[in-house]
Order: sequence, then C-alpha cells, then structure tokens
Amino acid sequence: MTYLSRPDRRLDEIALGQCDAGPVQDDAGGRDRPDAHPARFDGREAAGDEPQQRTPAEFLGAAGGRGFAACRGGKEAAGRYPPGQAGGRAMSTAAAVWRFLIGPPLRIRQLAKQQLTPIEGLPALSLDALTSVAYGPEAIIVVLAAAGLAALHLVLPISIAIVALLAVLVFSYRQVIEAYPGGGGTYAVCRANFPPSVGLLAAAALVVDYTLTVAVSIAAGVGALTSAFPALSPATVPICLGILALVTGLNLRGLGDTARAFLLPTMVFIAGLLTVIAIGLVHPLAPHASRQGQSLAPTQGLEAVGVLLVLKAFSAGCSALTGVEAIANGVPLFKQPRVTRAKRTELLLGGILGVMLLGLAVLANRWHIGPRSGETVLSQVIAISVGRNWAYYVMSVTITVVLMLAANTSFGGLPVLTSRLAGDNYLPHLFSLRDERQVFAVGIWTLAGLAGVLLVAVRGQTLSLIPLYAIGVFTAFTLSQSGLVKHWRKTRPARWRYRAAINGIGAATTAVATVIFLVTKFTVGAWVVVLAVPALITLFVRTHAYYARCGRALGLDMIPAAPHAKPTTVVVPVTGVDRLTQHAVAEALSISPRVVAVHVVVEDTGQDTERDRELDRRWARWNPGVPLRILHTEYASVTRPIVTFIDELHEQRDEQIVVLIPVALPHRLRYRFLHNHLEMALTTALKTRPDVIVASVPMPLHIP
Repeated sequence: MTYLSRPDRRLDEIALGQCDAGPVQDDAGGRDRPDAHPARFDGREAAGDEPQQRTPAEFLGAAGGRGFAACRGGKEAAGRYPPGQAGGRAMSTAAAVWRFLIGPPLRIRQLAKQQLTPIEGLPALSLDALTSVAYGPEAIIVVLAAAGLAALHLVLPISIAIVALLAVLVFSYRQVIEAYPGGGGTYAVCRANFPPSVGLLAAAALVVDYTLTVAVSIAAGVGALTSAFPALSPATVPICLGILALVTGLNLRGLGDTARAFLLPTMVFIAGLLTVIAIGLVHPLAPHASRQGQSLAPTQGLEAVGVLLVLKAFSAGCSALTGVEAIANGVPLFKQPRVTRAKRTELLLGGILGVMLLGLAVLANRWHIGPRSGETVLSQVIAISVGRNWAYYVMSVTITVVLMLAANTSFGGLPVLTSRLAGDNYLPHLFSLRDERQVFAVGIWTLAGLAGVLLVAVRGQTLSLIPLYAIGVFTAFTLSQSGLVKHWRKTRPARWRYRAAINGIGAATTAVATVIFLVTKFTVGAWVVVLAVPALITLFVRTHAYYARCGRALGLDMIPAAPHAKPTTVVVPVTGVDRLTQHAVAEALSISPRVVAVHVVVEDTGQDTERDRELDRRWARWNPGVPLRILHTEYASVTRPIVTFIDELHEQRDEQIVVLIPVALPHRLRYRFLHNHLEMALTTALKTRPDVIVASVPMPLHIP
C-alpha cells in the first residue's frame, strides 16, 4: 500500500510536481450522461430498472468523460502563501501557536541570519567548556585532598599540565576545522583516515558525551538553584525538564536565535569571572573572611602522594576540557568564511578557558582552598576575592544560569554529527533533513528525548551522572589526535613532523586520561558508557547494512527500464450525498476518468433496502457523472466489502487502484476524533497491500 496524505494539494500535484490547474470539465458538466446513474454491487440497477449482472470492471467500462488537466510547468514561487497561512489555507490554532514559538519558515537565503559569528559561537558552542571551571578545578582538589591538606600544593602544576593539554587540543581542532570544514569533527577525521569501525566508535562516543553534557549541565544548574532555595528541591525533576524544554525550543528556532538569547549571561559570566580573578590576584577584598561549612579534607592523609594519585587528579581535572571539540563538529553553523570564523572561535575559547583555569588554580593554591561542605571551590574563590556582597550573589546567580545553558553546546554539535551519519547511511535519512527553520530538528528532538529520559532516571542528581561524564569525549579526543597524525603523514604539508608530534603527544595524554577514567569510575557507573557505545555502534552498522541491501533491491547502481503508465481506477468510499462526497469525487475525477463511488450497507432487519433506495434516488438526482456501487454485507466490518471489491477489480483488469477516502477536518482540534473512523479502519485494512494507493482527501469544516 502507498499512503498519501493530502492536506492541501491534489494527488496529481503530489505525483507530478507544481500542478495547480483544475480538472477539465465535460461540455455537459457530467449531468446528462446515461452512465451516471447509480447501480448495485449485487447486480441490481437503480430503482425501477431490471437487474443486470455486471462485473466491477464491466461496471466501470462506460464511466469516464473527464481527464487530467494540463499541468503548468515551472517552479512554485517562493513565498506564494502569506506567513500566516500554510498551503494557502489559514493555520489551526495549534499550528499558529507553534509557529509563534519557533518562528516563521526561513528561505535558504535567510539561513545566514541563523549562522554564527565568533562572539556568538561562544554561547552557542562553547558554554560547556567555559562553565567547566565550576567543577574542573574542584575535581582536582577533591582527589588531592585524599592525601591531606599538604597535597593541595599540587593543584597548580596539575592545572598547568591541563592547560598545556588544552593548548594541544585547541591547536588540533583548529587543524580539524581547516582540514574538514564540512563538520563532524572527530567523526570526519576518523572516517577519512581509519577504517569505518573507528569512525563509528568516535561517533558513538560523541553521541554519549553530548547526551550526558545536556543532562549534567542542567542537573548542575538546578542543583545550584535548589542549594540557594531549598524549598525548590522537591521540584528538581520538573525544573530540569522545564529548562530542557526551553533550550530545545530555542534551538528549534535556530542556533543564531539561541546564541543571541544566551549572549548576555555568557558575557556577564566571562567578564565577571575574569574580574574576580584579577581582583584576587591584585588585591582581594575579603582575604580573612570566615569560610562556610566544614573542611572535608582529612587531617591525616588517607593516600600517599604518588604517581597514581597525581594521574587520578589530572584525569579528574581534565573534565574541564569537555566541549572543546564542539566547534569543530559545528563548522557549517558559522557565517562565511566559515573556516576562519570557526578557528577564531576555537582560539577565543582556548584563551579564555586557559586564563580562567590558571587564575583559579593560582588563587586556590595561594589561599589553600580545600573541599568544604555546602560550598564549592569556585564559590570560596569568589567570596575571598570580592566578599559576600552583591557582586558575589550576581556571580553566583550567573554561574547557575550559564551552567543550565551549557546544555546548548550539545544542541549545536549533535544534530550536525547525526546529519553526517545519516548522509553516510549509518542513521535514518530523516536525521539529514532540515525543517522550515533550516535546523536538523530530528537530531534536536532525539537529543532532548535522550537527555530527558536520563534526567528522570537519575532524578536530576548531578552526582549520579558524573561517573559517566568525560569518558566519551576523551575517547573522541584520542581518536581525533591519532587521526590527525595519520593525516599529516599522508598529506605531508610544511612542518608536518612538528604537527604530527604535537598530535601524537596529545593522543597519548588523552588516552591515558581515558584509561584512568574507565578504571577508577567503572564500578560507580562508567560501565553504562562501556555498554552504550557498542550498542550505538551496532545500531549504526545494522542501519548501514539495511541501506546497502535496500540500494541493491532498488537498483541504485543501474539505469531502470522506461516507465509504462497503467490505467487508473479511483475508488471513493462514501457515506451519503453531501459536500464532503462532492469534494472527494471532484478530486477523484482530477486523477482519472475511471471513478467509482462505493457505499457499504450492513444487512439487518430489512430497513437497509429503503435506505439503499433513498441513496439511489439522491445520487440519481445529483448525477455527478460517477457510478455508485452499493456493497451489501452481513458482517459488522465495512472494510471487508471494499477490500473484496478491490480484489475483483484487480482480477478483471491490470489497473492501478487508488482508494480516495474523504476526510472531514473540523477547524477545532477537539472535534476531529468525532470524524474519519472509516479512514482509520480502511487504511489499517489496506496498509499491507502494495498494489493499492490509499490517499486521504481532507475538507476543512468551519463549525460555529
């Protein structure tokens, strides 16, 4: 079965293109033709006539008189319908509300409005990395504190090593942007330099990381909010889902609108934190202020300061580097020249994040800041630097807001990645389609759904998500750097050995961090990632295998034989003589001159005969130029007689059968479930029939 829904275009328009001419009329308008009288399926002609046995094909033999209209060529004019209408008709209330929320459709030439400048790229694609300063330095301090307060002096050298790794990653991803400007980042690098399985590993790791980024960012922001306002704690999950819905809606409008909406809090966060660091370095305002909560560092070290502890602290602090890859994944989202703007944004991100990490490490080392109950490391730094005044609370609120908004990084990166995967036949092709706002809406909805499920599963608790975090992105870091080493060896540009050496060192470093993440966090939740990545790879492989088989079945690599048209018979199920029937019959005649209307009567107490005759008389008076077939049945199902009638048509003639079902569409959504039961039943009965085309013919109803 082929099912075509036709809300505002005729079936021939859908099949042929921009055809908007009406059906060609007879000279007599179909009113004086002798074959226009109704007849019965059981052979009885209209009331008063002698019974005559005729097969369905014989019955249709004389039906005709109309043909296809000439279809005017040419492309449908852009902007043909006003913004408040869809397909030339007024939108429903629900559609109007949705259009208000996500904005009007964008033409291709308007796409530049949703593309990014380097400054807009910071809130759109870099918030995840920038806000990692809220938990990256703290992760280092928490690990080192296990060896006692004396081990906290290592926070500065470890932070310097992390910033050096950040510089390597920024250098690498700037090269990725230049070498693979089509987006996809790590996946594009691995696809070009390794076997397909390695590229799929990178893609699966990034999908996991992007999903976790959304959940962790929102949960962390809401956690900060509920810490400030404990009364909101019972509503943690609804608040998380509300923020997720807000971010999703903004991204459905377009990344440019999202970036502009998030630009102010992002700039306040960057400028405010850099100011806090500068004041703390030059002249802190409250160096002797009392600190809140109790120290969580043991008085005696529980762990010796050794290589393993330092490596654990280093890998924990590397969580501050998540999100660095998002810009390389989203190069097509930038304005032209895309490569230049994307590289500039990557450099901005690296510079700002590096200064923040080093500044916070210097201050934490200078003031001997350790983990405390009820207060984060970043909060302690701000309190000592500027005091607990209005500036402290403004920064605290700003950090909470940008932590929530950091989820936007994934919404910029994952839809582009999934579109690349779909283009390579590793995901359904639906992921590669843009919607009216020129965004990859399917990827956005998929990410929102996965993150929503994750937030509900962990009840919005950040600590439940942290063990899963960063493994995926560090796997991608390692693969990307390794791919670039091979890229330089193949292309051998100027100074290729120097570039390959830097990428090789970066790949080895991130590989060590990945292994440490897996070993230290496996039993507390990292096993979920270990299972999720192979599951995604299996999905990619099976999808690709299906498309390969499908391509062979469709003969995509061969030129098919010339098509041959088949005569078409249109069957129109009707319930009476009314405007809906008139609308459906007119549409049927625009498809083929061979049209038959069918009406099903369930035989019961004999009253069906009188109803039949009344319908016969009304049809004869109307005389639409189309024969009516009344199908009798002793069963309750109205679909079985129609299916039997279609089977008999196929037995008599080799024709294409089109079943055109009239559908009433009330303008109010709440009335629609009161209509169209025949459409649902008949569609269900015919959905497995490859020899039948089923189309609905909607007619709007404006009921006061």
